[in-house]
Amino acid sequence: MKRSTLVAFFCSLVVSLQFGPRLSWPQSGPDPKLIEAAKKEREVVWYTTTSLETSNVIGDRFQKKYPFIKLIFYRTGVAPLTSRILLEARAGKYEWDVASGGGELFIPIMDRGLIAQYRSPETKTIDEDLVDKQGYWTAYTVTTFVLGFNKKLVRQQDVPKTYEALLEAKWKGQKIGVDASAGILHGLLPVWGKERAVAYFRQLAAQEPVPKESTSLMVQLLSAGEMPIAIGSAHLYELFGRKGAPVDWVALEPAVVRVVPAMLGAKARHPNAAKLMYDFLIGREGQEIIRSFNRPSVRRDVLPDPPRLLQGYKRVMMYPELYKNLPETQKLYNEIFALR
Repeated sequence: MKRSTLVAFFCSLVVSLQFGPRLSWPQSGPDPKLIEAAKKEREVVWYTTTSLETSNVIGDRFQKKYPFIKLIFYRTGVAPLTSRILLEARAGKYEWDVASGGGELFIPIMDRGLIAQYRSPETKTIDEDLVDKQGYWTAYTVTTFVLGFNKKLVRQQDVPKTYEALLEAKWKGQKIGVDASAGILHGLLPVWGKERAVAYFRQLAAQEPVPKESTSLMVQLLSAGEMPIAIGSAHLYELFGRKGAPVDWVALEPAVVRVVPAMLGAKARHPNAAKLMYDFLIGREGQEIIRSFNRPSVRRDVLPDPPRLLQGYKRVMMYPELYKNLPETQKLYNEIFALR
């Protein structure tokens, strides 16, 4: 090959690598046999704790993609949804086909054998720590606990970058907002061990932090300057920052990531349509909807906006199975922080 030709070849290669189309993950369509079986079932029932606005968009998109399946969804909070599922089961009724919601939902219905094993083909583009190895759940969104800060009260260089930095004397005296839920302690217990974790949180309690029942309230108070720093949900800090609030956040490592799972009913009345709905929730279209509503997406081909909502730091997963011992941890947490 002549030198001029060789130079031209490498130049074109560099240009194509820098400015050419980005590689995308291969997308495989639903199994035709599954679609045909779902057509005969005609409908699918989705129980969820997802916001009504988001649920409506997901429902509309699913119906557009599968017009031959009627989607019926019921949306409420975790506690009432759990009660509904259990009451139906006791009455011998199994109305739901797919359920998605807070991890608290998992243990009560799993203990009663109400969740089916299903390894969706869509999980190939989801990190392994977001997919249950036994196939009982797949994360369809997450909540990452991070340290938020008010940019008017704390300079970037002064923001604590580690859990230990929160114990410095300058943060004592109602300057740290903490969640009244024991989620972050519960998430750290498996990696720190009980002795270290409890000792740390007792030291944190000695800093006289301000516990709040709601992470939504926490970000509002942080935005208003009621406290300089607060442990809360990354996506809420990100959302308020985009709206102009003087807030930003950093991840303290390991960052506790709470999994919000999607599950398939073991006694689903529409098992094939249920798989289509499940695949849609964790598939590319469903995850793009989740992302558009400022919640972290979980696929590698649909990165969260911004990606740091789930990437760029060591993370520890608060899996749905861990909620089994959460009441015990909450009791300990309440004692540490003198909560009722």
